[in-house]
Amino acid sequence: MKNLLKTLGPGILFASTAIGVSHLVQSTQAGANFGFTMIFAIVLANLFKYPFFEFGSRYANATGKSIISGYADLGKWALLLYFIITLISMFLVTAAVGYVTSAFMQKLFGLDDILLTTGIVFIVCLTILISDNFKLLDGLIKIIAITLLLSTLIAFIMVLMKGPQGNEPLFSFDNVNREGFILFLIPLMGWMPTAVDLSAWNSLWTLERIKQTGYYPKLKETLFDFNLGYLLSAVLSICFLTLGTFVMFGTGKTFSDSPVGFSGDVINLYTSTFGEWAYWIIAISAFSIMFGTCIAVFDGYSRAMTAIIQLVVPNKTDDDQNLSNKKTYRILLIVISLGAFFLIYLFLPSKENPKAFKQMVNISTSISFILAPIIAVLNLILVGKKHVGIENTPPLWIKIIAWMGIIFLFVFSILYIFLDQII
Repeated sequence: MKNLLKTLGPGILFASTAIGVSHLVQSTQAGANFGFTMIFAIVLANLFKYPFFEFGSRYANATGKSIISGYADLGKWALLLYFIITLISMFLVTAAVGYVTSAFMQKLFGLDDILLTTGIVFIVCLTILISDNFKLLDGLIKIIAITLLLSTLIAFIMVLMKGPQGNEPLFSFDNVNREGFILFLIPLMGWMPTAVDLSAWNSLWTLERIKQTGYYPKLKETLFDFNLGYLLSAVLSICFLTLGTFVMFGTGKTFSDSPVGFSGDVINLYTSTFGEWAYWIIAISAFSIMFGTCIAVFDGYSRAMTAIIQLVVPNKTDDDQNLSNKKTYRILLIVISLGAFFLIYLFLPSKENPKAFKQMVNISTSISFILAPIIAVLNLILVGKKHVGIENTPPLWIKIIAWMGIIFLFVFSILYIFLDQII
């Protein structure tokens, strides 16, 4: 148990990254708009993406290297591909997550200016991360995760006891708008539980946890940590779907298109279950969820890009490399924050385009989904016996799910490309 506690951390970080937009925003919306008709997409996405995230943790434990180093071992083309994918997604994803976090902060503190609020959120995130204190990040995320888990499970139980508030069947395709259903389906699966290219972060956090504690865990300990985080994420995705379905589906209520209005709707969804007395508890909890996601996204993208640069431009000694990595990491934090802030400025909702916020989220999630099959194939290759040794290769059942997942991701990516014809 003592060794297991030294291992725990990266899996909780993964769960925190996943639970933000895909769960609090999209799963709740899926329930509110379509009832339980979206549950198949959530279950399939969680199932078929599982191996590729697990492979990140498995590879790091088996080799002592990040899976990004594995991409480099496959060839410069693979590393370049991952770099391009990361470059395309990091500003969009950070902007989307930062936008939602800032909206919840506005609601919590009664602020008016979304750009000012975003600036405050980004500065706080950067201040924590530039300190280069993984222990602080790890502890903060664990506190947020416990708060989130308890509040959501209690709300889930209470809505089940109260029963559905709407009059429509909870699982029926009869009254579902086909075009709206398909247009929502792809973004939902794109970030459920999160983007596949973020699987590299698992390996980076696993190595950082080893560095922090000085303990090198057994493979089963590393996988236990990851599986705990993944299971937590999967269960909560169903909880958020249920909250949206039971409280809003069939009632005529809809979520606001503006980020601040949306954050208020989510908080009201909880208070309608708990009562108005719980407003501040829920508001703080919801903001904490998004803040945890925001800080994890900043850290993950900065670590990933630092790892790429380290492989392309290595230093002669370990001391020089560590110093160079710290400088690069801090510079990247600033670059990513500036790029994301600029995108938020571009996508500010206006009278001409009140749905700009939703469009930005949908763009980032859809890009993630289209690029997912490429990373999935690379990850599967890297957990073969040639790279991790026969004793560390995944069991047959995981390999079968991985191949099914690759087919699943490729098919839906093709469907998305030809979406106009389908609709």
